[in-house]
Amino acid sequence: MLVLVDLDDTLCNTWEAGKYTILRLIPFLLKRRKFKAFFYILTARYRELEQSRELHMMDLDKIVERLLRKIYVGISPGELDEIQELVDRVFFSNLKLFPDTVPFLEGLRGMGARIVLVTDSSTRWQRKKLEYLGIKDYFDALIISGETGHSKLDPHNFRLARQLFPHEDEVYMVGDRDDTDMRGGKEIGAVTILVSRGYFKGRLAKHADYVVKDLMEALEVIRREHEKRAEA
Repeated sequence: MLVLVDLDDTLCNTWEAGKYTILRLIPFLLKRRKFKAFFYILTARYRELEQSRELHMMDLDKIVERLLRKIYVGISPGELDEIQELVDRVFFSNLKLFPDTVPFLEGLRGMGARIVLVTDSSTRWQRKKLEYLGIKDYFDALIISGETGHSKLDPHNFRLARQLFPHEDEVYMVGDRDDTDMRGGKEIGAVTILVSRGYFKGRLAKHADYVVKDLMEALEVIRREHEKRAEA
């Protein structure tokens, strides 16, 4: 059995931690009279980044830097360094595993599953999260878009995960985003399980075989599917 798992907003509260970070950034921007950046955040123009393949391979602090350079061509290196330090500090102080993450991963291990993390963002950012959260050793392989050069908006990383374990004919994809995790899972013939929480909660699910509210429901789906295959 091969289970591909997303990280952000599937195993940990990335959107919530990012939201706290942005809220902490707002008074910093206002104090320095960065009103254009404030209105960019206020009007949620950051949603335009969802389909950017390049930004899917960047850290949050680098994304903030890119946006500020776009809005303020002459922003000083000192201001950028100060902002990046603030973003890193506030983000990681608010980043937490969901309560069901370790029981989910332990449950998969108990079933003898191979577990592969398939995640976007840079290698520094994602590996730092895994170390900070203490879950790196649960995974048989890590596939990070910043290392492969491909975001989850295309199927390359899902195919790569499949190629690592070619003899596993029972494959699952568990994630929180339909147009990346679920669509990518479908590309490799996986049973796709959408965990409806985080930033993409409530979005239309076109590629999910199952929509669940948490990881324990996802684990139960995998158990049922596994038992059905064993009986067939």
